[in-house]
Amino acid sequence: MKHISKILAALMAAMMLASVMAVPAMAENITVVFVPKLSGNAFFESANNGAQKYAAENGFTVKYDGNPEASVANQVAIIQNAINSGADAICVSSVDATGLDDAMREAMEAGLAVTTWDSDVSGNCRSLMVSQGTPDILGKMLVDMLAESMTERGKDVNADAIKYCWHYSQATVADQNSWQVAGENYIRETYPNWTNVAPSNYYSEQDAEKAIVVGESILTAYPDIDGIICNDSTALPGQAQAAQNLGKTAQDVSITGFAAPNSMKDYCRAGILSRWGLWDCQVQGALGCYLAYYLACGNEVKVGDTIDVPQIGEVEVMPNTILDANAYTADDSGVVLLPERVVFTIENMDNYNF
Repeated sequence: MKHISKILAALMAAMMLASVMAVPAMAENITVVFVPKLSGNAFFESANNGAQKYAAENGFTVKYDGNPEASVANQVAIIQNAINSGADAICVSSVDATGLDDAMREAMEAGLAVTTWDSDVSGNCRSLMVSQGTPDILGKMLVDMLAESMTERGKDVNADAIKYCWHYSQATVADQNSWQVAGENYIRETYPNWTNVAPSNYYSEQDAEKAIVVGESILTAYPDIDGIICNDSTALPGQAQAAQNLGKTAQDVSITGFAAPNSMKDYCRAGILSRWGLWDCQVQGALGCYLAYYLACGNEVKVGDTIDVPQIGEVEVMPNTILDANAYTADDSGVVLLPERVVFTIENMDNYNF
């Protein structure tokens, strides 16, 4: 009997030890460098607000480090500074799908935990990506918002000869380009009566002034255009301002896209557009930085794992192929999706303050 008791005691001790070992490692004095595509933009500043608040509540430090000019060179310099200054982790929204790969790989080799958010790099140059949604989800959302806006002003989107185009940052930004490609596929399948008047797209390089100039050039070149999709948080307010400058309202042309609600509310109140969308970028910033912190604490993750994120909930690490069928695949490189997205209108926009 004593022998059995000893065995049971040993088993219970082993179970308790396993339980302790299963608790994620966490550490103090961890600094995550949080890198936007550019600073000063409402989307990225809101994401930083969310990340700072979350980090303060959960015991780590977020250093927001951006540049008002969106460029590969500027982001590479920021990443190099993070390495040289002894940061523990970086969380980057990349301006280019591959342009940061060498710098990100160097950060990994230097021992930093490396994650991305909003816009990705190559899958073998970071551990986790926090994505706002798959290309199919977001491409369809953009097109559906345009269709709803045109329907509101009396267009028959299934029968009328609709003219539209895309205006965003640049073709090398992985996330925006993937949404455009998915959106075009959805339009071909659903609205064969629509014509893209500029198949090469309009780009304004995440420059606020250029977005207005490009926006005006679209409306001047195609005065009878029915809709413009701006899948970029700089292009959308720029396009709306361009329409306002030229005296056009939502009754003349339907403009939609992705941007923080606070950056578009005045245009909505002025009748320049009727709907646009986004996701909670404050949660996205918080989640991206937390996952960088989580990895910097020595925790290992693999595709298929779930991570219990304080105040946010459980997230699943999915394969990179959910964003791109040809993406890099490895157990230690994956994607975490945000749970939901929001369409903003005059009715609900004031419920959101970011």
